[in-house]
Amino acid sequence: MDDSWYPAVKALHIIFMVTFFAGTFYIVRLFIYHKEALAKWEPDRTILTRQFQVMERKLWYFITWPSLVLMFLFGLWMFAMHPALIKEPWMHAKLGFVSLLLAYHFKNQAIFQKARDNEIPWTSFRLRLWNEGATIVLISVVFLAVLKRLDWKYGAIGLLVLGLVLGLAINVYRKRRISDVDSGKPSS
Repeated sequence: MDDSWYPAVKALHIIFMVTFFAGTFYIVRLFIYHKEALAKWEPDRTILTRQFQVMERKLWYFITWPSLVLMFLFGLWMFAMHPALIKEPWMHAKLGFVSLLLAYHFKNQAIFQKARDNEIPWTSFRLRLWNEGATIVLISVVFLAVLKRLDWKYGAIGLLVLGLVLGLAINVYRKRRISDVDSGKPSS
């Protein structure tokens, strides 16, 4: 196969990875706002939830899903051009994270389907924690793809530290938000 196309295929794979992650990050934010809108009084509740349902549907079906499919197709094309990549240990780890990402995506699909009926089962705090799952996968995949090597010890320590920092940041935000609500300040 002609290698001259490889850089263009790789660039397209990266572009659709970026748009997929943008959609993935934003859809969970919309779920959070949608969940919080369900606690509002009428008519705000109905107005907001209808708007979030429209935004969620457009984002999910016009950006996130198409980006996932195109990212996947360009990734397969890269494998077709360089099948030896599948023998690399770093690629095995990357594909493991991609598998987690697919599971994450399908769980978001389930949340999306419930959100269409205003039945988001998770709290906004749990959704905020959930949103960071994609962050951890993104960071892992980028490091593996750029470094092209696998060092389990440093990788595990890095992910643990990242997870702790993200968890602490969400907890600080939660406490600040509760404090703002208690003091009568508008929440952010």
